[in-house]
Amino acid sequence: MLVLGVDPGSALVGYGLVRARGQRLEALEYGCVRSVSAAYLPANLLQMYTAISRLIAVHQPSVVSVEQVFFNRNVRTALAVGQARGTVLLAAASAGVRVEEYTPTQVKSAVAGYARADKRQMQAVVKSILGLPELPTPDDVADALACAITCVHTMQTAARLENRAR
Repeated sequence: MLVLGVDPGSALVGYGLVRARGQRLEALEYGCVRSVSAAYLPANLLQMYTAISRLIAVHQPSVVSVEQVFFNRNVRTALAVGQARGTVLLAAASAGVRVEEYTPTQVKSAVAGYARADKRQMQAVVKSILGLPELPTPDDVADALACAITCVHTMQTAARLENRAR
């Protein structure tokens, strides 16, 4: 199973490709897509769409795992992140790839075992799970990898439960 995890943001989109072979997880590629212009949103959205579409075309993940957005104060930021998230969903849908979505709380609980884990804790746990040589930075990349890990664990658990029910 190959999962593309994505953490959408208005200025930066973190991504991480995680392959599962049984219980072993490995990061194939990870990084971020940075905005080309702080002043011109359409160009940024196009760049994000193109980059995510390329990752999907090259690696052909079975699932794209996207972190859901939660904002309780800044509406402008929430709208910008929502637009970035839309480009990711569009890229996946255009390629016919299944999308799974998780809240930040679900991701933190699944990966760190603690729903209030901070950014540094998440980076350290992701590094450990994937056997990375150093902490994944910026934290958007760690969040994307964590989202992919969450998807793998969730899908593997669902498959085990389904097999037991048979």
